[in-house]
Amino acid sequence: MSSYASLLKTPGVARIIAAQLTARFPSGMLSLAYLLHIEHIHNSYGAAGLVLAATSIGQAIAGPLTSRWMGVWSMRKVLVLTMVVCTISIFCMAFIVMPVWAYMNVGLICGLSTPPIQPAVRTIYPKMVNSKQLTPLFSLDASAQEIIWVAGPVITTFVAVQISTSLAIVLAGVLMVGGGLWFILSPEVGRVRIPRSKRKLGVVLKKPAVLLSTITGFLLIGACAAVEAGVVATFGEDGAESGIILAIFALGSLAGGLALGHLPVGPWAMARRMFAVFVGMALAMASLDFWWLAIALLVAGVGIAPALAVMFAIVSATVKFSDTAEAYGWVGTGQLIGAAIGSAIAGFLIDANGAIGGFMVAAGFAFVGFLIPLILRGWHPDLRGRELTSLPDTAPIPIQPS
Repeated sequence: MSSYASLLKTPGVARIIAAQLTARFPSGMLSLAYLLHIEHIHNSYGAAGLVLAATSIGQAIAGPLTSRWMGVWSMRKVLVLTMVVCTISIFCMAFIVMPVWAYMNVGLICGLSTPPIQPAVRTIYPKMVNSKQLTPLFSLDASAQEIIWVAGPVITTFVAVQISTSLAIVLAGVLMVGGGLWFILSPEVGRVRIPRSKRKLGVVLKKPAVLLSTITGFLLIGACAAVEAGVVATFGEDGAESGIILAIFALGSLAGGLALGHLPVGPWAMARRMFAVFVGMALAMASLDFWWLAIALLVAGVGIAPALAVMFAIVSATVKFSDTAEAYGWVGTGQLIGAAIGSAIAGFLIDANGAIGGFMVAAGFAFVGFLIPLILRGWHPDLRGRELTSLPDTAPIPIQPS
């Protein structure tokens, strides 16, 4: 913990972590708020699912695109523009009663304009700390974001049920604006300039570390989404047990990130962390007893934040600085698609086999997520003893003496 304490004493680090977490807090609120709101208006979970799907599609498309724009127009301009458009769409969703197709269009716009806070902050981090502090910082960031997934749904459910679904959406919008302005006005955002990339959109995926992180992130988050579906199917939407077990799952990730964040990143790092995730999710298939699931998912959670931290670290160390934001955008898109596909497949297997079907899908995704970095460990750079800063876009030109 002393390494994290010294890290947080680095000028600007604590502030930038807090600001970006506040700005990203709506990501743990809006999906559930939209679900409750649309179902309340149209009395159909199917309609709500269509709106959520449109929003997710927008986010998946926007990830690498808006991240790349930051190298063209600067971070602040892109963040301000996307925040304004996204906030307007959120308030339209909250206050205007529309047919389902109109809600889907607004949801698509909301997804397309989601501010690229996550790629921005992970591009900034290497410029704030020295290379030895970067892996612990990525771990701390990945661990801290679990707060979003623990507190966000709880706050949303309370406000939506006790007051109104519209207010739950508005609250998410207010946090986006407040946190977004806090982040945008941070000096670090103004100081970091991302050079314009000279490559075409998507070329960065040819980097083995980026592709490995995108694929493994897809499988990891797909497994997590399947676990959530399985837990809810086991205990019901209204059962307190579901919330408690998912909170334990997230706390396991938080603990794992803090405990393992200081370890050096070797070529086996991602496979080892994904193996822990697989073991926990495989154990969950053995019994649907509350305490058994709590322990199994605590074990699975221990590998999640450390695995994400490794993905961020290997991208940062192997991609040119002008391409880092786009690279993180692709990694985020992979995770969004994984969440959608993992939930969908889990839903079909739960209908066919009961709640155990969700955990079967989760274990399957996690097992493949362990095999991929194991088989493709040649794509995984060995960062032990290496500088973790992004590759420069320019290099010194040797001059022959005259």
